[in-house]
Amino acid sequence: MTPLLNVQGLTKRYGGRIGCADVSFQLYPGEVLGIVGESGSGKSTLLNCLAGHLAPDAGEVIFDTRSDGPRDVLTMSEPERRMLGRTDWAFVHQNPRDGLRMRISAGGNVGERLMAVGAHHYGAIREKATDWLGRVEISAARIDDRPSAFSGGMQQRLQIARNLVTGPRLVFMDEPTGGLDVSVQARLLDLIRGLVRRMGLSAIVVTHDLAVVRLLADRLMVMKDGHVIETGLTDQVLDDPQAPYTQLLVSSVLQV
Repeated sequence: MTPLLNVQGLTKRYGGRIGCADVSFQLYPGEVLGIVGESGSGKSTLLNCLAGHLAPDAGEVIFDTRSDGPRDVLTMSEPERRMLGRTDWAFVHQNPRDGLRMRISAGGNVGERLMAVGAHHYGAIREKATDWLGRVEISAARIDDRPSAFSGGMQQRLQIARNLVTGPRLVFMDEPTGGLDVSVQARLLDLIRGLVRRMGLSAIVVTHDLAVVRLLADRLMVMKDGHVIETGLTDQVLDDPQAPYTQLLVSSVLQV
């Protein structure tokens, strides 16, 4: 099977400081990869390099495109990358305000992404937006409300609807439950897990919360000081960590 994403030697430096160093992995269709590590470990730098938000200093990010097969995203033209970000890729920010248009309605947020890929019929756009609000447990009666009228958990669900409405194949998630109350986190995680499985999505999830990756991720990468120090099946890594740093991460959670 051809990997959906094939990353080779991805490296990013900030002057003398390493953001991420020589990171390589493959992600297959329908697979969820979790990336964990403490603050400053390089996980967010890696995610932003993968998603095209940061330009790496070296490496390849090869994506299996629908039309042309495997292509290095880093050598694509800017219009090609923008279209990829509207169609086959999606990015869920930790702070939903970073991924929403706060001055337009909930329905407008979802519909805007549809229009970006060529949808024009107002009735069809509104109907699909209504459907997606329902999928993320937002009442159709709220379709004309602005995101600022929503709770943090509802804003995050709206951001997810906006991202998934165009049927992407790969979703990047940066601490998708960060900053939410525990009860809201649990409901959102259950929603994300259900959508990922039903849509057959591939996803890369960055988090400091091992409970999040335990629930969502098939495979796990542990980062420290910009380097991947351990990787494997999620349950295997969490239940039998090999690297001393991973052992420390897991034991610190167990002691809480």
